[in-house]
Amino acid sequence: MIEALAILKTYWGYDAFRKPQAEIIQKVVERNDVIALLPTGSGKSLCFQVPTLMQEKGLCIVVSPLIALMKDQVDQLQKRNIKAVALTGFLSINEMVRIMDNLQFGGVRFLYISPERLQSDFIQEKLKQLPVHLIAVDEAHCISEWGHDFRPSYLKISILREIF
Repeated sequence: MIEALAILKTYWGYDAFRKPQAEIIQKVVERNDVIALLPTGSGKSLCFQVPTLMQEKGLCIVVSPLIALMKDQVDQLQKRNIKAVALTGFLSINEMVRIMDNLQFGGVRFLYISPERLQSDFIQEKLKQLPVHLIAVDEAHCISEWGHDFRPSYLKISILREIF
């Protein structure tokens, strides 16, 4: 965990993880599937961000339901000089192609994507070409809280398991 602590200090300025972040990060680093249920503001995002940065290169795909949340996460990472992008519904096809090319060759570490955008055949084909080493599903509690009608596309994110 020394490397994880060094990343935490370098990028976020903290000397220690909150409980149970270190245990979650250790399980992620060991390549286990993990469900982390933590209160809002407890640092869940660090539990996938730190393990991603522990890798020399590679991409973390973050499936997220809210554009505002994606934008906030990307802004926070970029403020720390960590390359991150979001594929939202407001992008033109040309912007999406540019982003997907940058993902392959530009050292981007985090891709935030909605469950709906993930259903695109174009996106799925492009994802197959990327060095993905971690997948995080953010705000997954929305499924059980609001039911399957909330976002039916959440039921189809298992396509990531098929691709990777």
